[in-house]
Amino acid sequence: MTAPAWAHLPNAVHIDRVIASVKENPEKWSAAHTAAHTAAWNAAYTAARSEAWDAARSAARSAARTAAYTAAYTVAYTVAWGAIVALVAWDDCAYMLDMPEDALKVLRAVGSQPAVLLSVAAKVLRAENI
Repeated sequence: MTAPAWAHLPNAVHIDRVIASVKENPEKWSAAHTAAHTAAWNAAYTAARSEAWDAARSAARSAARTAAYTAAYTVAYTVAWGAIVALVAWDDCAYMLDMPEDALKVLRAVGSQPAVLLSVAAKVLRAENI
């Protein structure tokens, strides 16, 4: 199997983790989306997208779209894509995927865009590890 186009990125393993999760459980991503769909999430997504657009656009977007193509396609795709964009834009944010919700809440409150974009992914991935 050919390595994905993002294999060279520092957060490649985490991007793969998000894609695998949304493929297996798109309904969890849709359900968790409510917490993330705020003005802050949209602002963070826009900022991250502009930083990561060239690096991630074709490969990761295609993978996320394919992974999320279910009845919950639109919501799951949008949230998964936001997480992937954050992982591409900020090399040092993957640790947030393993943070407890209370810690992420603090980071979101102080305006951390990666925390906003990764919160749903962290929630879903925590639930899958139980």
